[in-house]
Amino acid sequence: MDLQEKIALIEEVLDVEAGSLTSETLLADVEEWDSIAALSLIVMLDEKFEKTVSGAQIKALASVSDILVYMD
Repeated sequence: MDLQEKIALIEEVLDVEAGSLTSETLLADVEEWDSIAALSLIVMLDEKFEKTVSGAQIKALASVSDILVYMD
């Protein structure tokens, strides 16, 4: 899975317009980034990447780039 596919997956989870995110996008600037989006992200990382992420790790996320680290 390449970078654009991963970002598209994050856009889907956050329910934002396709092409609206980059790896530099700050999550604080994404209106849709809330507790429901965080839970959706945890589920997606578990199902698609077999990664277990804690609530503390999710709270520490600051940018799309931080999410991409967990997708590798």
